[in-house]
Amino acid sequence: MTTLQIGPVTLANRVFAAPMAGVTDRPFRRLCRQLGAGHAVSEMVTSRKDLWDSLKTSRRANHEGEPGTIAVQIAGTDAAMMAEAARYNIDRGAQLIDINMGCPAKKVCNKWAGSALMQNEPLALDIAEAVVAVCEPRGVPVTLKMRTGWCDAHRNAVLLARRFEAAGIQMLTVHGRTREQGYRGEAEYATIAAVKRAVRIPVVANGDITDARKALAVLQATEADALMIGRAAQGRPWIFREVAHFLDTGEELAPPLVAEVRRLLLEHLQEHYSLYGESTGVRSARKHIGWYVHGLPGGDALRRHINQVADSHAQWSAVRDYFEALEQRMERLPHAGARAVNETIEGVRA
Repeated sequence: MTTLQIGPVTLANRVFAAPMAGVTDRPFRRLCRQLGAGHAVSEMVTSRKDLWDSLKTSRRANHEGEPGTIAVQIAGTDAAMMAEAARYNIDRGAQLIDINMGCPAKKVCNKWAGSALMQNEPLALDIAEAVVAVCEPRGVPVTLKMRTGWCDAHRNAVLLARRFEAAGIQMLTVHGRTREQGYRGEAEYATIAAVKRAVRIPVVANGDITDARKALAVLQATEADALMIGRAAQGRPWIFREVAHFLDTGEELAPPLVAEVRRLLLEHLQEHYSLYGESTGVRSARKHIGWYVHGLPGGDALRRHINQVADSHAQWSAVRDYFEALEQRMERLPHAGARAVNETIEGVRA
């Protein structure tokens, strides 16, 4: 796939990993890039200065050894604080700043951050202008992620897109749902297409991109410049190379070898433990392991087992043993659709 230029920053291709709180930490971003993502934005970092020294924020701001463009997403409700957060992260290596106006989580929106800002258009614009004013002199592009609107009756993404472009935002990502929807229902792409027609800066389509064929359909429906994949990459980070390959060649890649998945997951776990430490690392790794084995034979039993394990070596060894046994049953993972069927069958047996 072709590269995408955002100011002085060149993004390797046009299939991106979405920022997801509690998921897209440094080990996961590295893995997504390794498997074909052309761009990976950090999980959101708060604009509250009193929390910057917290362990959670310091981990999220850790970019040691990260390949590619260091892109940091910031979240908040005060323009001056957001500008200061941008400056803080640039001083720590950020090469691109992304503004979060897309997160639908209640704990974020109840504080009028994330997608809640779309309900207050003057404040949303003030934040964009303040962040750009800090970043532009330092040659750091500012991008912004938003939704189609606050609710079905208030789809204001097109209006805001024009204003954000005028404020100096250099790329927009639009998730095809309103804040009110959360992640319910299906994403719609007509609004994303309207945003693309309304602005000259690159537009990225996001929402319900679950496989390579859906990726092509979304590109055709929106005429977007790039795609962003979030939840579909959980436990399936090779989706990025699958999508990129299909868009380039029209051919679908075979599912990965079980041996490759075993290696990828075991390496991912080691990096995860290194970042989070023993106790937190073991607990937070459980969700990643669960996503990898979802729908696979014996996956439920492994999840139940690792939920009781509090030692990283024991957890890592259990995963290794599971995949070594799985290799005796199959050479490659089943297709995603077949995995969903397998999960239903496993559930019935249980």
